[in-house]
Amino acid sequence: MIVSVSRRTDIPAFYMDWFMNRVRAGYALTRNPINYSQIRRVSLLPSDVDCLVFWTKDPRGLIPCLSELDARGFASYIQFTMTPYGPEIEPGLRDKEALVDAFIRLGELANRERLVWRYDPILLWRGIDESYHAAAFEKLCRRLHPYTDTVVISFVDEYAKARHPAVRTVPKEIQFSLARRFAQIGSAYGLAVTTCCEALDLRSYGVGPACCVDKNRIEGLLGRPLAVKPEKSQRPGCHCAASVDIGAYNTCPHGCVYCYANHSQRSVAENCQRHRPDGEFLLGEKT
Repeated sequence: MIVSVSRRTDIPAFYMDWFMNRVRAGYALTRNPINYSQIRRVSLLPSDVDCLVFWTKDPRGLIPCLSELDARGFASYIQFTMTPYGPEIEPGLRDKEALVDAFIRLGELANRERLVWRYDPILLWRGIDESYHAAAFEKLCRRLHPYTDTVVISFVDEYAKARHPAVRTVPKEIQFSLARRFAQIGSAYGLAVTTCCEALDLRSYGVGPACCVDKNRIEGLLGRPLAVKPEKSQRPGCHCAASVDIGAYNTCPHGCVYCYANHSQRSVAENCQRHRPDGEFLLGEKT
């Protein structure tokens, strides 16, 4: 079993105390986001978990816990989203220099195979144009390439609830041009540039498809084959292996304008008040 920690919220940034309490207890409870009354008990025993896949924009909570997780026998890797945007797009994030330092620190504790960089999503708005992205991507490649082997890119998707003017489809010609430029830059730094759930085929530009929950990467970490089915619950074009997510929607205080996982900042604030680090669920209790 692969455990996703978590597509739905940033557990490493905000909820690592809860997660480590659940690891020490050996299980967590999670609700089906479609059917609230459907509860699943997820084992967090190392003997039952093939791999932990962490998703984060700020690993400040994960860094001090990584050695304990390794000592307990968990295989793990981290999807770390690092973009060049400021607080007008990502209002809840720390200063980007501090986050670059955190990426480097995490890379020093893990290895290149356990740290995946996500430059995601790519959007255009108020001076954030193709040239801006090319320059920002090259600068980040220069800083981060010793600590990762892969960068995953994607272009912003329009969501009905994401009403910010930056959340608009990037024209195809710019997608193609940026894919080509990113592949060239990434290659110069020894980074494979891949793409997540994109409708456009970018392979001819040097950008292949990505698997966020990557069966091949996990098999490399484990040193053995992994019997796991493809994921069926994600978007079209997803190549991920099946996993169990223990997070909850509407619980991430980063406040990114392109976020699909929050309905509103008010709902996030209310839900954060319901969180208990000693609870079985990330959010709320049994009713």
